[in-house]
Parts: sequence; structure tokens; C-alpha cells
Amino acid sequence: MLDIFDEQERKDHLPQISESELSDERVLEELTAVKKRLGSRVVVLGHHYQQDDVIAFADVTGDSLELARKAAQIKDAEFVMFCGVHFMAETADMLTGPEQKVILPDLRAGCSMADMANRREIDLAWAHMKACTSDKIVPITYINCSAALKSFVGENDGSICTSSNAEKVITWGLSQGEKLLFFPDQHLGRNTCYKLGIKLEDMVVYDPRQRHGGLTPEQIRAAKVILWYGFCSVHQGFTVSHIQEWRRKDPNRILIVHPECSFDVVQGADLAGSTSYIINQIAAAAPGTKFAVGTEINLVNRLAQQYPQLDITSLSPYQCLCTTMYRVRPRWLLESYRAIERGEAINVIRVDEVTKKFALKALDQMLAIS
Repeated sequence: MLDIFDEQERKDHLPQISESELSDERVLEELTAVKKRLGSRVVVLGHHYQQDDVIAFADVTGDSLELARKAAQIKDAEFVMFCGVHFMAETADMLTGPEQKVILPDLRAGCSMADMANRREIDLAWAHMKACTSDKIVPITYINCSAALKSFVGENDGSICTSSNAEKVITWGLSQGEKLLFFPDQHLGRNTCYKLGIKLEDMVVYDPRQRHGGLTPEQIRAAKVILWYGFCSVHQGFTVSHIQEWRRKDPNRILIVHPECSFDVVQGADLAGSTSYIINQIAAAAPGTKFAVGTEINLVNRLAQQYPQLDITSLSPYQCLCTTMYRVRPRWLLESYRAIERGEAINVIRVDEVTKKFALKALDQMLAIS
């Protein structure tokens, strides 16, 4: 059972610094000072999708895989401040020492994709699939899920993956059994499996909102890969029409997208890969290269500022913002720091020992494959 807050506790632990108490400028000044005072007692991890004024205070920035690896290496800090979303902070808690505390500056920072699968639904789906086929099914979960689902994967000898290592993990999974159950993001699963040579007709989608996931026993027996119905609301916002419009008005622009985008968008783009892949491709580009990037807007804007010799813009004309990641603000980061100084750390994320045991098994399997 996860040690998470109920709704009233969430309200009790919301940040306390109001707009009237401190201006935005004063918040940044106070945050700079308290970070200096606490020094190495606190390590701040910042996901690439965070705003610039949060990233400015991060000791380490990265995608999910990079930050998971860094969390496992942190030995001395008393507190790990995770500027990301809830499932990332859970992962950090499982990978850090028992005496260390992982803090999420705003408990409301969740993930809509992670919320599209829960343990009860996965257990029901697993039981149905096992009843339909004698083939060995290997569960693979995208790291964007709760610790309870990571634990399920560990209990059933599967692995976690990220967008950076999905090809390696899926290849490993296919060597361990006849079928894969991939959750919660259907697009990452479909795009990666197709890249590895699995035909679209060999993949089916399990939708927990329908009876038996909307799949017959025959469909389950025939499938090589069973994809959960989930998706990222940010990356699903990029469409084929965006691809077509760029091809029409600027055919020399490189279209690069994240594999959480839909299959048709990934197929229509020039390049597709993880957040780290996108960053590395842009960093290596010749001056004057033009990119349209299909991923979260804070990262796109940061890359445009970081590489002024390039022409970088979003694939979409609309602001594709991760609103839950956006909840982590400097104001809430400051309140978390202040609470540490008061000796009463707030928003500490804890995963119980039983869940942690099997989730770590799945995390260790991922890190071994990677």
C-alpha cells in the first residue's frame, strides 16, 4: 500500500506562500539565499519539462531515465527535492537511502497518463489475459506510472522502461516470452514495437473501460503485443495536419518528435526519439539548421534559447504544455526549503516496503538492461 495523502491531507500540505506575501522577484531572491544556506543537504532534481525559473535551481536536469540513475547515486544529501511529477518522486524514494527524504514541492503535480492505469485494472486485465492464453506474457511498464504498477511488473518478472531505453527493454521482453503487455502508453509501445519489426496487425489495444478490455480471447491469443489504451495528453496534441502544414510551408525544416506522439505523426516526422535524443540531435546540428519539435513547450523554448544559431520552433502552433509539471513553481520550491529549515519537511513522498521490494526488482531489471 502506498503512503499517499488523502484529499484533506493534500489541502493541508499545499504551499503556504501567497502572492501577497512575496513578489515573484522576492521569491527568487529568497530561494537563492536558502539554497545557499542549506547547501549539500538538499539536492534538486529537475525534469526537462519544468519552467526555466525552476530549472535555474536544479542541481541535475534530465529525463526520467537520467534522473532515476542520478537518484540512485545520491548518497550524502538528506533531502532530494524532485521538481517533476508524483511518479518520478516515488521512483526517487525507492532508489535513495532509507534515511533520505524525497520531497515533491506540490503534491498536485501528477501525470494524466499515469492516472490511466491503476493496480485494480491491471490485475483484472492480467487475469483475463492469462485465462485466454497459455503463452507466457511479459509485462513492461513505461516509467510514467505509479509505484504500485511498477511493483506489479516486478512481481510478474517484467521490466520498467523509459522512452530512452524502450527498444532495449522490449527486445529483452520478447526474448523472455511469447507476448508483451505494455502499459500505460499505447503510442510509445506501438511506435517502438513497429520500429523493432512487429507488424501493426500483431498489436491490439486493451481498453479497461470496456468489458474484457474490448478484446476477444481470439484477439488476445493472436496478438504479439497487447497495448494499454493510455496516452500523453501533451504529445497526443501533435497531429498529422501539423506535419503536413510544415511540409507545405517549409519543406527543408527537420521535423523531430517524441515517441509518445501518435503512430501517424511519428511516421510522418523526419526523426523520433526520447527527450534526450531530441536534445542531442539539436545540439549536434549545424548552424542554420531548422527544426520543428513535437514535445513539451518549455523544453522547446529552452532549446531555442540555448541554440540561437539554429531555428527551433514547436511542431504545433498551440502551446503544448504539461500542466501538471507546471504546478511546480519557485514559490512552492521555496516553501519546501523553508519547511526543511524549520525542521518539519513537508510533501515527503514515501513508498511502503512491500511495494518498494517488487518495484525495485523491476527498476533493477531496467537498469541492468540499459
